[in-house]
Amino acid sequence: MAELFTHRVDVRYLEVDQQGVVFNMWYLAYFDDAMTAFLEHGGLLYEDMTAAGYDVQLVHAALDWRGAVGWRDDVRVAVSLARRGRTSFTLDFQVLRGGDAVVDGRVVYVVVATDGSGKMSVPQVLSQALGVQRPLRPLP
Repeated sequence: MAELFTHRVDVRYLEVDQQGVVFNMWYLAYFDDAMTAFLEHGGLLYEDMTAAGYDVQLVHAALDWRGAVGWRDDVRVAVSLARRGRTSFTLDFQVLRGGDAVVDGRVVYVVVATDGSGKMSVPQVLSQALGVQRPLRPLP
């Protein structure tokens, strides 16, 4: 079984709200950053993907919080493939603070042509890059 992929996050002071925790919108930015690192770990640089004429767009996101992270916390985002379809894929994310899971997320991405012509099938190289990790949890 493959090792779980994690991506380190450096929480910046500007991302923390008046409650002393990361403001909720930043988690999607962390997920996006972790997604590109996940693809690179699987052998696909994001800039190579777009140069080849395709990109991905977020079409659905769900997040569940049971804790929070703050400035200077040790934060990692675990990423795994939950589902791969014909024109889309779903990634599961788990935000880890010092090893404790504090946020779970699931994001659906659709593959689109960079020329504006719309969605397209998941290219083989993207499919291969997605297939390198084990799931965080089973689909509900």
